[in-house]
Amino acid sequence: MASIADWPLPRDIPLPLPADSILLQTLLVVLFLWHILFVNLMVGGSLLTVVFQLIGRQRPDFTVLARAIAGTVTVNKSLAVVLGVGPLLAINVLYTVYFYTANALTGGAWLAIVPLVTLAFLLTYAHKYTWDRLANARGLHIALGMAGAGLFLVIPLIFLTNINLMLFPGRWLQVEGFLSALLLPNVWPRYFHFLTASVAITGLFLLFFFLRSGCPVETKLRDLDRAGLRRLFYGISLGATALQLLFGPWVLFTLPGHGMSWYLIGVISTGVVFALWAMHLMWREITVPLARAMPRAALIFVLITLTAFAMGYGRHVYRESALQEHRALMAAHTQDAGWLASAAAWREATGQQVLRIPMGQRVFESTCAACHAQDRVLVGPSLVEIAGIYRDDPGGIAAWTRQPGRKRTEMPPMPAFRLDNETLQAVAGYMLERVAGPAPTEGG
Repeated sequence: MASIADWPLPRDIPLPLPADSILLQTLLVVLFLWHILFVNLMVGGSLLTVVFQLIGRQRPDFTVLARAIAGTVTVNKSLAVVLGVGPLLAINVLYTVYFYTANALTGGAWLAIVPLVTLAFLLTYAHKYTWDRLANARGLHIALGMAGAGLFLVIPLIFLTNINLMLFPGRWLQVEGFLSALLLPNVWPRYFHFLTASVAITGLFLLFFFLRSGCPVETKLRDLDRAGLRRLFYGISLGATALQLLFGPWVLFTLPGHGMSWYLIGVISTGVVFALWAMHLMWREITVPLARAMPRAALIFVLITLTAFAMGYGRHVYRESALQEHRALMAAHTQDAGWLASAAAWREATGQQVLRIPMGQRVFESTCAACHAQDRVLVGPSLVEIAGIYRDDPGGIAAWTRQPGRKRTEMPPMPAFRLDNETLQAVAGYMLERVAGPAPTEGG
């Protein structure tokens, strides 16, 4: 990927935030976690419904479980949609240009979300309410469930690809639609991590759902009892959580390195510790006979909740860090464009004609002239000396400015300038032209 200075720099929207930035970021993380919880339950529930219905052809108890789970999916999908409004608004406000650029680049797939969601809901309701009517056409009924579950797999993939694309401004000029965005390195690891999280959380939810007081397990099931259900759903959650620990490092290794920090590693590691603790307790619940087992479900739920919070917060920490420098460059570019627009409006209103100062000269005089004079040493070498080294090579000056080293111990090291490549090339060209032409007077 190109360096940050070479990423495209769209103009930001120069409007103030409607609330404090920290408050908006907090709302984004909290509202997103609420939303993703019910998305997880929707996706995990639809998958387990189909799987249990298939198993139910040989083991009737699983058909009973599948029918009950199908009833929860329609509720969870409604909550997922309603609770999705909050984080969507927050991310629109905090990352406006990034979010809408990703929307535009994913094109038709992004526009297809609403009709796909509508179709998925219709299929899910059709599957839920035709259970008895299609009792003699189980293949068709299972096909309805599979179609709905398939759409529930596709829709989060579109969202995830879109959100992921926000983190890769350096790839915006290479992305050509949704299928192209799917090839970005972090998409599939994050998607598999999401799927396993959905199954893990749904397993715990179904544990509470079927083992709650008053649930008629004994009258509805023939072969499975409460102990068997306990082992079944803990086993599903434990297996899916273990897979998450495999996909997690893949997610980290495919993220651009400029967004990494020890703080982020600490947040993610804390989440992993909580997950390992929960896995240990789930294993104990599975292996210890019911008569000797301690009720650990509440603690396991708390640990998984803390794991989810750590991972969600970690994603936000990475996003802020990865985009920080590019956002600063974009803000400077936007401010520069604002000044040019204001100057043009003033000239038009007053009829004044002013000399337009080339960008290279303007940036040099405001930034570089404090250290580099025409033919004498200030803090750094003179322009004459620089031109002697980089004659006919403005790109060499630009590269050194972006990542300077230290050649002379008697001079202080030069700081790196995170300007875009076009600006650096313009400054370098001006420096060489200034030496080649008549030497200006001091201050000129």
